[in-house]
Amino acid sequence: MIITKQITMASITKNTVIDVLKTIPDPELGISIWDLGLIYSIDIKPKDKSIRILMTLTSMGCPLFSTIESAMRDGLIKIDGIESIVIDLTFEPAWTTDRMSADAKMKLGIM
Repeated sequence: MIITKQITMASITKNTVIDVLKTIPDPELGISIWDLGLIYSIDIKPKDKSIRILMTLTSMGCPLFSTIESAMRDGLIKIDGIESIVIDLTFEPAWTTDRMSADAKMKLGIM
């Protein structure tokens, strides 16, 4: 018999959210939005059953925000207990390659 632990809103951590964000690729680069450093903050509110994410894009003129946002919502809503997902977009501070993980830099030949 396999017993699986169900994730509830009270047990959701930033790492739970990060694990989901690591599965969401930037549509152009094929690298996760987490590894690209597009996520600035994650705020989990168990009482409200909500998650608020502050993020940016690699450029202000990037037309792919709605695609990325949709993928984020599709992934995050699978976390049991989540009822509200707010994704805020900012360009302050501007994104730079310094925010990328070492793995992402290596994949793009930026090392």
